[in-house]
This record gives sequence, C-alpha cells and structure tokens, in this order.
Amino acid sequence: MRVVIAEDSVLLREGLARLLDAAGHDVVAAVGDPGALVAAVRAHTPDLSIVDVRMPPTHTDEGIRAAHRLREENPAARILVLSQIVSGRAAAGLLTTGEGGLGYLLKDRVGDVEEFLAAIETVAAGGEVIDPHVVRKLLSRRSRVDELTPRETDVLALMAEGKTNTAIAEALVVSEAAVAKHINRIFTKLDLGTDDSVHKRVQAVLTYLGR
Repeated sequence: MRVVIAEDSVLLREGLARLLDAAGHDVVAAVGDPGALVAAVRAHTPDLSIVDVRMPPTHTDEGIRAAHRLREENPAARILVLSQIVSGRAAAGLLTTGEGGLGYLLKDRVGDVEEFLAAIETVAAGGEVIDPHVVRKLLSRRSRVDELTPRETDVLALMAEGKTNTAIAEALVVSEAAVAKHINRIFTKLDLGTDDSVHKRVQAVLTYLGR
C-alpha cells in the first residue's frame, strides 16, 4: 500500500512511517502541513492518506479542511484522520463526503499496532472505521434532537429544507429575531460549541437528518 502521512509532530510522523514500513507498506511522502499534504496526494495518488486534525498554522482544523479538499478533488480518496480529541462535529462533517474509504481514530489507538494496521487496511479497501468514543458522541448528539421543543424542531426542519432565517420567519409567522434565538438555542442543545471554524448550521442539519 502506498501511503502519505500528514502530521506536524516529527516524532509521531517518523514513528508512523517506521511502523508502516515494518508492516510492508510504502510511505511515499511524510509531511507536516496541509499544503504539503495536498501537493503530495496530487503528486503520488496514494492508496491512503493519514491526516492529523490539527496542523499549522493555527493548529485547529487545518487537517480536516485539507481532507475535505482532497475529497472534493477526488471523492474516492482514502483518508484516515487521527485526532487527540473526540470531535463529533469533525467526524460527522467528513463522513458525509465522498464514496467511503474514511476513518476517524483517536491517536491513542495508534498504540495498538494490530488494531491500527487493520484500520488502515479497512479504509484503504473502501471501508469506514470510526473510533467508538466518537460514535458515542455522535449518538449522544443525535439523541438531543428529541430534547428540542416543538417550535425548535420546526425551525430545524425548515433549516434542513435550506430555508433562510427570513423564509423560516415567514413560514412560522414570527420575527427574524425570534428565529435567531431559536437557532442559538438549537446550537446549544446540540452541543455544537463556539468554534467559529465549524459551520454550525450545517452540522445541526446533519444531526437532524441522521437522528
């Protein structure tokens, strides 16, 4: 298997490269930033890319955004994302792209060599591997849809139809200010956080559609 690694920690990047090499895989590129990742994938067309969520320059979601870009360019690109944190939002957003061949694992899982190698083979073959901790967080958020009030559910349903706040206000015969308050409460109840790099409206709709 030909693999590209994108990880800004030199120690982890080199460790992954040696692990994969020992398992008989060919690491065609090992890079430390999202721009180099995209360039390496374009140049080598690997069987799998292993991508860290947080990379330079801001160390927030550069890896996820680079993964989205790769899937936009090639929906069949196989990508395994590694993260130090449980982020249901990041997983949900990525798993709705492309044609399978995706994985989201916590970095702790890399310590279990057999499990990690099995995961990369599954993803490279077109399957999906999601860390159980991430699955639990996704299921927990979906259950929160049932905690919304009837009016909040109506607002979210109209959001899922692609309606703007103005259109929602007209449909429900309320003010736009009231709609905005409902939406903010929806975001809070669905635990979408305060990260402005995440499109909370899209994530709320994905949660609603996947409940």
